[in-house]
Amino acid sequence: MEKRDINQLFTREIAVQAVKDSFMKLNPSVLVKNPVIFIVGIGAVMTTVVVLTDTFTGHFSNFNFQITLWLWFTVLFANFAEAIAEGRGKAQADSLRKSRTQTKARKLINNKEEMVLANDLRKGDVVVCAAGDVIPADGDVIEGIASVDESAITGESAPVIRESGGDRCAVTGGTKVISDKIKIMITSEPGNTFLDRMIALVEGAKRQKTPNEIALIILLSGLTIIFLLVVVCMPAYFSYSLTASGLPQNQNLTLPVLISLLVCLIPTTIGGLLSAIGISGMDRLLRKNVIATSGKAIEAAGDTDVLLLDKTGTITLGNRMATNFLPAEGVTVLELADAAQLSSLSDETPEGRSIVILAKEKFNIRAREVQELHASFIPFSAQTRMSGVDIKGPDGKLLQIRKGSSEAIRTFVQNNNGFYPKQIQNIVSDLARQGATPLVVAENNKVLGVIHLKDIVKGGIKQRFAELRKMGIKTVMITGDNALTAAAIAAEAGVDDFMAEATPEDKLRRIREEQANGHLVGMIGDGTNDAPALAQADVGLAMNTGTQAAREAGNMVDLDSNPTKLIEVVETGKQLLMTRGALTTFSIANDVAKYFAIIPAIASMLYVTTSGIAPLSVLNIMKLATPESAILSAVIFNALIIIALIPLALKGVKYRPISANRVLALNILIYGIGGIIVPFFGIKLIDMILGFAHLI
Repeated sequence: MEKRDINQLFTREIAVQAVKDSFMKLNPSVLVKNPVIFIVGIGAVMTTVVVLTDTFTGHFSNFNFQITLWLWFTVLFANFAEAIAEGRGKAQADSLRKSRTQTKARKLINNKEEMVLANDLRKGDVVVCAAGDVIPADGDVIEGIASVDESAITGESAPVIRESGGDRCAVTGGTKVISDKIKIMITSEPGNTFLDRMIALVEGAKRQKTPNEIALIILLSGLTIIFLLVVVCMPAYFSYSLTASGLPQNQNLTLPVLISLLVCLIPTTIGGLLSAIGISGMDRLLRKNVIATSGKAIEAAGDTDVLLLDKTGTITLGNRMATNFLPAEGVTVLELADAAQLSSLSDETPEGRSIVILAKEKFNIRAREVQELHASFIPFSAQTRMSGVDIKGPDGKLLQIRKGSSEAIRTFVQNNNGFYPKQIQNIVSDLARQGATPLVVAENNKVLGVIHLKDIVKGGIKQRFAELRKMGIKTVMITGDNALTAAAIAAEAGVDDFMAEATPEDKLRRIREEQANGHLVGMIGDGTNDAPALAQADVGLAMNTGTQAAREAGNMVDLDSNPTKLIEVVETGKQLLMTRGALTTFSIANDVAKYFAIIPAIASMLYVTTSGIAPLSVLNIMKLATPESAILSAVIFNALIIIALIPLALKGVKYRPISANRVLALNILIYGIGGIIVPFFGIKLIDMILGFAHLI
């Protein structure tokens, strides 16, 4: 499948635009939304004033100039990280925007077609679309059936079927009708279509900070305030220490040094990358063809601990296949296979076709021409729960062959004064316990046997559920099957729990019960009857092929309409939280190393003994060349590490299906200890380069 994707993290177009946007984001009204970087920006302005004042008074300081330059770089690099993430989203939006064309529509007015512009359509209008027409706006098919090309939206080149009634009636503006003719009722106003909302969300225009993100910003702001108070108190402490050391007060800490100390100690790394992490989370989900209505929905997916999954199409392949013929006593398996094939010749369902194929492959029974049989086929209906064929023999006798549920065939046989064998009932019960579906076959008033249908559990699904279990996520299978069948499939698939014979009301009640017990619940759905449950769930993944009501009720839409995508959504949410946690740990940890760089440097003049050694110089374990070089090296490293971590923020930390405690342990081991070690090497390397280039 060909999907919208940006294979490279940085394309030339995105990078160039991101550089421009980095300067645009220097606007204080924009910068203030990131408190940590806003403080750095204020510091850069203050040191700029100091440099300009010194220059005009003839006391230009190369050290102060370089500090100022790198403080501005720190702000710009943080802006660049956010702009790169937004740029990737805008590139995705551009490909979506190409599919939105100004089309004309054939609006039905008093049962007559009138050509109008798509923008003139309103909710409730009815339009007609034939082969070759572009669907003018979002709507529901109210009459007809057609093949629709949705590649502009989903990236999937294969056309899909859209028909009136049921759960495959929703169509999206900008898609194209390939064949046939349909009537569509418009369900959205201009400017508020599904495509418009997608573009706005992808561009980040409506991205709001999530609760976890807000909480982290509050934490970072608190740390910033604490360090700000510490730095404000430093001159008073140094004044006392200078007096005690017998040194003049003009050697007290300068404003650029104090600002450098503040910038290096506050968590600028995570402050600069926080927005990029959130935006890239939505971008990663979009590249899986899932549209999230907010970052909050992605985070909720990461915190989800209960998943409600439909059996059909999610856990199983969805197409029950005939695997065996089990004849009744006194009936040969060949007779059963022949009758089963006759009853299925006009059955176009996957089950019906599999019966015809199985009879041919096992017993070489060739499918007969329908016209030659002079037969009358009986289609399946929800009322009769069976299908079959009526054939007139050469003697004029009517041969009635039926296949269907056990109860339906029992009624059919008994109505024809026949007998329903207990052996057949035992076979039906055994198959149900195995998770299979039994179809009983009868001819007139005689039961011939049972067709064994099996809905195959998807390969690898049991391993996926095992991974979810390691992450502390409970899986619940929802099915309309009876309890015996549901229990067998649940055991084979490896789910933690199941709901048999589930109704929409049962789903809603189960979600509320789980939420009342403190769980976050995710579920999927595509029908109007799923809308209440989708709206109630913390993560409601609606299928794009589903009804408009379902798409509006959920907080995510899967453009591929793949039910198993819910598991990928949860993994993406987990990855977002893991990435944010990892980089937060790294950011706070590397402040420790910067402490060992700057504090010994600025205190090297204090309490010098007769031997010429300052007691605090013992903390200069990196053996940095000079106090000025140590401070400048720390500031440069502080700026460059933001750029170095942008790829990790955009790609995300590698996802692993492990528990939260294990994630925390790995974060401390890799990003905590790594966050302490890396700056020691980085700052020392920069110090050596500054000395070699004689920049200090």
